[in-house]
Amino acid sequence: PSAEELKAASDAVAEAGENVKALKAAGATNKDDAVVAGVATLKELKANLAAMEVAAGIAPEPAPEKPKPAQQKKGGNNNQNQKKKGGNKGEEGAGTSSAEEVKALRIAKVAQLRDAGAEPFAYRFDRTHTASELQAMHADLENGAEVEGTVEAVCGRVKARRVFGKLAFLSLEDDGGSIQLYCDKKRIDAEEPGAFKRIVDLVDMGDIVGARGTVKRTEKGELSVAVDSFEMLTKSLLPLPDKFKGLTDVEMRYRQRYVDLIANPEVRDTFRTRAGIVSGIRRFLDDRSFMEMETPVLESRAGGADAKPFNTFHNALGMNLTLRIATELHLKRLVVGGFERVYEMGRIFRNEGISTRHNPEFTSVEVYQAYADVSDMLELTEQMICYCCERANGGKLTIQYGDEVIDLGNRPWRRAPMNDLVMEATGVDVMGNFAGDLAGAKAAAEAALRALGDKESMGGIPGVQQAPSVGHVLNEMFEATVETKLRQPTFVLDHPKEISPLAKPHRSKPGVTERFELFIVGRELANSFSELTDPVDQRERLESQIETHKVAQEGARAAAEAKGKEALAEYEAELYPIAMDEDFVTALEYGMPPTAGMGLGVDRLVMLLTNSASIRD
Repeated sequence: PSAEELKAASDAVAEAGENVKALKAAGATNKDDAVVAGVATLKELKANLAAMEVAAGIAPEPAPEKPKPAQQKKGGNNNQNQKKKGGNKGEEGAGTSSAEEVKALRIAKVAQLRDAGAEPFAYRFDRTHTASELQAMHADLENGAEVEGTVEAVCGRVKARRVFGKLAFLSLEDDGGSIQLYCDKKRIDAEEPGAFKRIVDLVDMGDIVGARGTVKRTEKGELSVAVDSFEMLTKSLLPLPDKFKGLTDVEMRYRQRYVDLIANPEVRDTFRTRAGIVSGIRRFLDDRSFMEMETPVLESRAGGADAKPFNTFHNALGMNLTLRIATELHLKRLVVGGFERVYEMGRIFRNEGISTRHNPEFTSVEVYQAYADVSDMLELTEQMICYCCERANGGKLTIQYGDEVIDLGNRPWRRAPMNDLVMEATGVDVMGNFAGDLAGAKAAAEAALRALGDKESMGGIPGVQQAPSVGHVLNEMFEATVETKLRQPTFVLDHPKEISPLAKPHRSKPGVTERFELFIVGRELANSFSELTDPVDQRERLESQIETHKVAQEGARAAAEAKGKEALAEYEAELYPIAMDEDFVTALEYGMPPTAGMGLGVDRLVMLLTNSASIRD
């Protein structure tokens, strides 16, 4: 058999051993059917490998198996515990099921490395090229050829190791790619006697190593570094997740993201894409003369949105503070102060529920432009998202999301008033037929939702019944019957005045504002409006919002009290106040120019452009 065939057989043994380890780590015992089958497969593959090694002349022919005695002393034959030549010598055996046992073995190897004069936690390593650079430089190197005279130095994490006879193959992965280390005992020991044995005995998957040697391509076409010298840079004390199954526990992926990044290279690709999207947003806005600002995270009162804040306490000042729920009001103050184009890429904190679309801590970008209105923001939003998509998607504007194809290149994107979309879905003209008639709007809306009868529509009935205004009825209808069905990019226009306290009234349509929300794949991605600059109107709107919030909370309290102490305690835990931001109103009284603003959820944009199902990804 060839070296490549031996390597393939060794790979199969390693895979079977890893599978058995994974079963035991998950709590399976030697009596479980899966473990019994796995061990049987492992033994068969080991026997096959041993036969191939004998045929290749790199292992002695085994003696004929002697019949077992009727009874065997406790402990058995010590020879049975000796490792066969070849396979994965040096790596933890298949019987090691505990991470703590693996850690103990590896700590012992740390001591052995130090006894041999090596430092298992190095200070630095001078690399000549990354794996991806070498792959590109030697893309045309023929099979079996070696680049003489040029010594390369590479480093990275060992993701696989195969040892048989006087050859060892290590798969090395760095930030940009992977390359194979081709370890020949004769060649390595010529530089440093005993070095090959240390590689075999003391190097495990997960270790971070450095190697120097010449580049070659194996007969099977694998680009490799033929190793002359080898260094341990960081000894890993804990085993990596099963390389064939990866890190599959979702909660562990999120709690130990560093392990997720090691085990799942595609996760690193998502992170890289996110970084490109974020830098793309900044470049897009910088190129259009917007100035990036930084505004306070700690505030005396939460403002700019209706959301429950996180509360904290400032010891030195002796005062209660909240983490910001939006950057809006501080950025508007900057416009009042004379900056005509500003934006902030900021972390936002809302003490609310968690879902695939919501996270208590998230990133948004808010943009404000003086002497502009909502139509300018609509164009800017569409252009910016397309710009980011092209950067993240190789210049293309068609993206795959789940089993859907989203076409961002079909421009201009659809634009439709909220009332028109609800009328299309339900046949009810809320704003046209029920202006000022809350009872009539509720009755018509509830009848329409019951007529549709699907789960989402029926789920909107309680919201309609509790709606404090006709505008709120329209919004409840939209969320129940339209929102999730907006799969392709759609700008929803003309939101009711009651749900838009910071937006200008529409200049030609009564009861609505100059506002849009952008929806893609059924999710809100951006929110924008012509900013309200009339301080008297702004005060009245905020007072109305505060009163509406107060009435809603009183109703919720009464309902909770009727259900008992447990429901009341739950209600009080979710209770939060809304207070007038007098300083913001004062700023408007000094005069803010006509201004358009837009806020975009960066995490949701990344979800869309990376085909991620959850915001936590």
